[in-house]
Amino acid sequence: MNYGEILKSDIANGVGVRVSLFVSGCTHRCKGCFNEMTWDFGYGEPFTEATEQVIFENVAPDWVEGLTLLGGEPFEPSNQEVLAPFLERFRAKFPAKDVWCYTGCVLEKELLAETRWRTPYTDRMLTCIDVLVDGPFVESKKDISLKFRGSSNQRVLKLQNGQVRDILFT
Repeated sequence: MNYGEILKSDIANGVGVRVSLFVSGCTHRCKGCFNEMTWDFGYGEPFTEATEQVIFENVAPDWVEGLTLLGGEPFEPSNQEVLAPFLERFRAKFPAKDVWCYTGCVLEKELLAETRWRTPYTDRMLTCIDVLVDGPFVESKKDISLKFRGSSNQRVLKLQNGQVRDILFT
């Protein structure tokens, strides 16, 4: 898996100060996407053990709330294979930090149903995620007044053990 960027002090992609990892690769290709260059699976740099250590070092301070995954598409099947074990290590090392994830997939229709998006890694990832922002960006539903999402069809879901516990910021 490649990644395009790591933001070490991000306040736009989740509550509080966060470390945000922009993964590469996205087949959704939403019209009006703010991060089109990350559609390419080869964009950026390889995600390595050293990359993981940079993330861990930057998320460690008490004033950092947690980690955000976005992209690209974290739930692309090839990305899940790398992200699931990474998230499990993150959870073991930082149990008090939260994890946000942005996906163009709709939880019930694509990640929990039998689709190409559902892999042996999907539930492992979902179990590690506290807040899932789901749904494709829809340019005709773009609304800059929405909290933590770009279009009104997207949902901000509080997860617990991979299941929806609440819908935030409706």
